[in-house]
Amino acid sequence: MAYVISDSCVSCGTCEGECPVGAISAGDGKYEIAADTCIECGTCAGACPTGAISQE
Repeated sequence: MAYVISDSCVSCGTCEGECPVGAISAGDGKYEIAADTCIECGTCAGACPTGAISQE
């Protein structure tokens, strides 16, 4: 299951730089993870300062 970013996202961009496959990009009001690109490594979830990223 791919990771998802909740509304707790503060758009800091930390997760985008940590993603090894470039699956994260700025969305409308928060960052988004492309489910078809995500390799489910969890690096983004560990980097998120607000805990806004979890597995779907």
